[in-house]
Amino acid sequence: MDPSSPDALSLIPTTLVFALAIWTRRPIESLLCGSLLGLLMLHGTGFVTGMAEASVAVLTDPDVAWIILVCGLMGGLIALLMRSGGTSAFTHFLGDRVGDRRGALFATWFLGIALFVDDYLNSLAAGAAMRDITDKFKIAREKLAYVVDSTAAPISVIVPYSTWGAFFAGLLVANGLAEDGQGLSVYISAIPYMFYAWAAVLVVPLVIAGWIPSLGSMKAADQRARDSGLTVHPEATHIEAANKSISAKEGVKPRLWLFIGPMVCLVGATIASGNDFLVGIYIALGVTIAIVLGLRILDLHDTFDTVLDGFKTMLEPLAVLVAAFILKEVNDELGLATYVVVNLEPLLTAQLLPFAIFVAMGLVSFFTGSNWGVFVIILPIVASLGQNLNADMTLLIGATLSASTFGSHACFYSDATVLTAQATGCTPMQHALTQLPYALIAAAIAGAGYLAMGYIL
Repeated sequence: MDPSSPDALSLIPTTLVFALAIWTRRPIESLLCGSLLGLLMLHGTGFVTGMAEASVAVLTDPDVAWIILVCGLMGGLIALLMRSGGTSAFTHFLGDRVGDRRGALFATWFLGIALFVDDYLNSLAAGAAMRDITDKFKIAREKLAYVVDSTAAPISVIVPYSTWGAFFAGLLVANGLAEDGQGLSVYISAIPYMFYAWAAVLVVPLVIAGWIPSLGSMKAADQRARDSGLTVHPEATHIEAANKSISAKEGVKPRLWLFIGPMVCLVGATIASGNDFLVGIYIALGVTIAIVLGLRILDLHDTFDTVLDGFKTMLEPLAVLVAAFILKEVNDELGLATYVVVNLEPLLTAQLLPFAIFVAMGLVSFFTGSNWGVFVIILPIVASLGQNLNADMTLLIGATLSASTFGSHACFYSDATVLTAQATGCTPMQHALTQLPYALIAAAIAGAGYLAMGYIL
């Protein structure tokens, strides 16, 4: 197969991934099988060498290294907060003020909005903090995962002072869509047009209030939790066991400020460092270690063993993410994104372009599990199409970011889905399948918005 002129065959590996995932409910094996098929198409009998090269390329990629460090260190920080009693103090504080199921879910929604600085922080911290509270009211972990995930990437996109805002503002400048130093202001001007992110966040309270009923697999999960009290699906007990493997040290005094303080420090340090979440985690983790040792809550060995144990709890989701990045590497070689765009371009007008970009790029992001990566590849093409068709560039930026957010939110092996599932105690497939109907509702709202605005602006 010639990567320089991709054809419909480029769709086959990702189609295989989805078919296997639905059949086996196992994302890692599905991703690896899809990658091997793609490499076989690219390299023939040399596909094993191709896999070795793709694996090395992924693991030496700075973005992948950043994700591994962020997720692992975040796992270590959360483990330290759990071991020192900070998380249990926060859980008891909220639990005493939440009186029913709706209150618990609304508390989760508000907490997610407050942790706007990064979607990883949102997913991991909110999931860890709210598990016990939602269990108290027999709320399925799948429902918790949906609420947490819907205030992860969508909120980080809407609030510009986040890691998403910093990353995408830089890309806007790099692609000539903003002058030097004006990337963030252009990004902010596109926020009203990020229809998917707005819809995803605002659909949540409608679901919590019951105005939008439980749909599909979510209905079965809700019924299981209410009738039997099994908030964790039997197939996710290994994830719950990993989350429960770290508990507060016996006899430790719960301190509410020992949860809130590190979270505030993490948010503040991230913003102060130019929205570099990794720097924020290093600072917050260092401060927390100093406090725990200074107050003699834990000794030196227990402190660092806890951080390492927290890192270990992230190994399974990180394995899924690495497998997803290998598939992305293969899809890039196959030219999947290029194939979609090339076949889309002849059908476009200035009025249809925002809608077409949202749908096409949303599908690419969904099928590849890549959000930031797709944006990097697609933005230059979007800029060229917009200029050629004289379309409204602010609306196009909003549509492209919405497509990226949809992929992050809905794909069963995207980073946000995998990390949210781990933090809330369900499998990525359980989370993705129960969340998908609501993601599609938000996507339909966004699509209608882009179709209408394309003719208005």
